[in-house]
Amino acid sequence: MTVTMTAPRIRVDPGAMPSPPDPEVPEKAKRRRFSAEYKLAILREADRCTEPGQIGALLRRERLYSSHLVDWRRQRDAGALQALARMRGRKPADPARVEADRLRRENERLRGRLAQAEKIIEIQGKVSELLGIPLDPASDDEQSAT
Repeated sequence: MTVTMTAPRIRVDPGAMPSPPDPEVPEKAKRRRFSAEYKLAILREADRCTEPGQIGALLRRERLYSSHLVDWRRQRDAGALQALARMRGRKPADPARVEADRLRRENERLRGRLAQAEKIIEIQGKVSELLGIPLDPASDDEQSAT
């Protein structure tokens, strides 16, 4: 006697199939930023760990590295919350320096415009000489003053 076994048929709904993951990789990974309160809370929790493996479990749960704890402890010891709250990157610019730089740029721009205007006036004087048109600088100054 021969017994044939057939595999059960499984119906698969095409809409239920998971879509393939997006193969695109973001251009640049975004850095995580931790607040000072979060850092202190994690340090307090790590300091309360007494059993072997508890700190590792904390780090896995929070997706942190042991180097985070080392850096944060160093910062805490150096100046508590102020060191932990320190923002990375450039320091804000001094308002007086910003204003001085703006005025310096404006001064350079105005000097360039003045030099250009003086060249135009010089060229106008030469053209008037070539054409034989007399220019009376004294009368021009009097007219512009009124």
